[in-house]
Amino acid sequence: MIIGVPKETFPGERRVALVPAVLPTLSRAGIQVLVEPGAGSAAGFPDSAYEEKGGKIAPSRADLFGSAGLILHVRALGANPVAGRADVALYRAGQAVITLCRPLSSPEAVRELAESGVTVFSLELLPRITRAQSMDVLSSMSTVAGYKAVLLA
Repeated sequence: MIIGVPKETFPGERRVALVPAVLPTLSRAGIQVLVEPGAGSAAGFPDSAYEEKGGKIAPSRADLFGSAGLILHVRALGANPVAGRADVALYRAGQAVITLCRPLSSPEAVRELAESGVTVFSLELLPRITRAQSMDVLSSMSTVAGYKAVLLA
């Protein structure tokens, strides 16, 4: 399996969907990671950090989408109304996407992806229950924001 990590296009977005520290674990499981050039730069992870941990830098965004079976995004579709819709044409049948995508804000894009055979896992729609707490991105981001506020105060 190949996981693709595209560069976020939402204005001001500094997060990246996958940090280099996780790559050795994925590699041991037989998973390859393909990263768009500059994907981690805003979060402080240069391309070389991904390469040092076993990731490969994709020649282009289109190559990344064309090769990866699973795409990890921070914001896509409705969560990135400026440019997220542009990626719809890059997804392909059989591909899965894990992201924050605000599917209720962009039902046309979600419908188009569903009709083309793309599976989208919208992280903000995970139930906020104890069993799913480790996957609850909203709580995780709130915790990080709280820590950051204290450190910057």
